[in-house]
Amino acid sequence: MLSRLMPQRYNIAAGLLKPVAARGLFSRTECSAEHDISIDTSALSRPQTHNHGKLPGKEQETEMAKHIKGIIRFRGGPITLAEYMSEVLTNPQAGYYINRDVFGTDGDFTTSPEISQLFGEMIGIWCLTVWQQLGSPSKMRLVELGPGRGTLMADLLRGTAPFKPFISGLDVHLVEVSKFLRLQQWDKLHCRGLPAVAASTAEGHQTGTAMPSGVQVHWHRSLDEIPDDLPTVYIAHEFLDALPVHQFQKTERGWCERLIDVASDESPLHFRLVLSPRPTPASKLLVERRLRALPFDQKAAMKGLEVSPQAMSTAGDLAKRVATHGGAALLIDYGRNIPYPTSLQAIREHQFCGLLEQPGKADLSAHVDFGAIRQGVRESQAAATCHGPISQRQLLQGLGIEARLQALLKTADADQADMLQTGYLRLVGGGASATASVQGDGRQKGEQQDQDAQPVQEGMGLTYQAMAITSEDAPVPVAF
Repeated sequence: MLSRLMPQRYNIAAGLLKPVAARGLFSRTECSAEHDISIDTSALSRPQTHNHGKLPGKEQETEMAKHIKGIIRFRGGPITLAEYMSEVLTNPQAGYYINRDVFGTDGDFTTSPEISQLFGEMIGIWCLTVWQQLGSPSKMRLVELGPGRGTLMADLLRGTAPFKPFISGLDVHLVEVSKFLRLQQWDKLHCRGLPAVAASTAEGHQTGTAMPSGVQVHWHRSLDEIPDDLPTVYIAHEFLDALPVHQFQKTERGWCERLIDVASDESPLHFRLVLSPRPTPASKLLVERRLRALPFDQKAAMKGLEVSPQAMSTAGDLAKRVATHGGAALLIDYGRNIPYPTSLQAIREHQFCGLLEQPGKADLSAHVDFGAIRQGVRESQAAATCHGPISQRQLLQGLGIEARLQALLKTADADQADMLQTGYLRLVGGGASATASVQGDGRQKGEQQDQDAQPVQEGMGLTYQAMAITSEDAPVPVAF
C-alpha cells in the first residue's frame, strides 16, 4: 500500500541484495560500480525500436511503457521483475501511486481501514497496550509505513483520544513519498497549518498538528529520516506486499531469473517475461539465502521461488530499532509462513488483470512470505524476536473487536448497524479458498488465483496475517 520511492540501482551489501534507496525506506546514495548487479543477457533477444503504440492489435502504449522500453534499450537487454515493479509503482512522473487516489470504490482496491472504523480502533488499542507494557513512557513515537489516505491513523487517534497520558506524549511520523497522498493524509487528520507538501522544517521533512488531538504529525520520505532515540511503535499495514520481488525458476542450468523484455510486434502487449539463460548474480545470492532457512524436503520440492530482499531488510531494520530503544512493530498483510513460487498479481478497477497489461495503470502486489520476514529479523543479529504470524481474525478478536462492535450497535440506527456488521464480517470473516475475493466495492488480495477465476469468498480474517517484532526481553504483545 505504500507509495513507493523512485527507480533504484541494486547492490550487494552484507549478504543482501538491497536497493540503495528502498522505496520510502532508505536514503538515496550512489554505490560504487563494483557493487552493481548486472544481468547476463548474451543469450537473450535484443529489444528492437518499434512504435508499438500504433501497431494494429497492440494495446495503447502508456507513458510508463515508453519509459520502461527506454530503460531496456539503455541496458541492452531485459530488466529484473523487481526493477519493473519499482518503476511501475513509484516512478516520480508516471508511477501508479504517485499522482492519484487508488483506494476505495473509485480507485482500484479497498483496504481494511477503509472498510470499517473498527480496524483502526483495534490497532489503536494494540499500540496503547504496547505503551503500557513499556511502562507508560512520557514520550513515544508512532510510525506508520505507507499510510494510504491516513484513515487508519485518523481512527487510531480518535479511538485513543480518551487516554490522555498516551495521547499527550505521542509523536506521529508518516513515511510517504507521494505528495498527492500526503495531502489526503493531511486532510484526513484535520491537520492545522500549511499543507503537508509545503510545510517543510529545517530538517527537510513536513510537519503539522492533527486536530482535535493536538498530536504533532511529521512526514518523511524514508524510515531512516526518523530519529531512533525514543520507544517507538511501528505499523506496516499492507506495506510489505508493495515491495518489489524477484522471481526464480529451477532449471537443469540451475536457478534462473524471470526478467522483463520488450514483446514482439505480434504480441498485443508491449512486454513479455523471459528466463535468464543461466543463473544471475541475484539468483545466486537470494535463492541460496532464502533456501538455507528451509527444511531439506521443502527445498528439494521447490521448482520456483519469489523473494523480496527489501521486505527482509525492512524487517531487519525494524528489529534493530525496537531492540535499541524499545517498542514494537506490527506487520499486517496477506501471505503465509512459507515461500511462494509466484504470487505477483495486478489489479485494476477491483478486477484482476494481466501482470504486464497497461503498466502504470494497475496495482502490483505480491503475497508476503512471513518466514522470510522472520529470517530477516534473525539475520539482523538484533536482540529482537518475532511473534506470529497469526490471522487477522485472531488479532482483532484478541483486541476486543466484538465488544467494540456491540457497544457501537447500541447507539446505531438501522443503516449504521448494517454498515458496522458488514464491515466487521469483512474484517474477520473468510475461510479456506483457492481464490481471492474481489468485491464490487473493493478487493481482497488473497490466495493466488487463475486469471479467469471468479470470487468465491468474502472476508479478510484468515487470508490476512499479522506478525509483531519486539525486543527479546519485552512481554508478548496482546493477542499474540
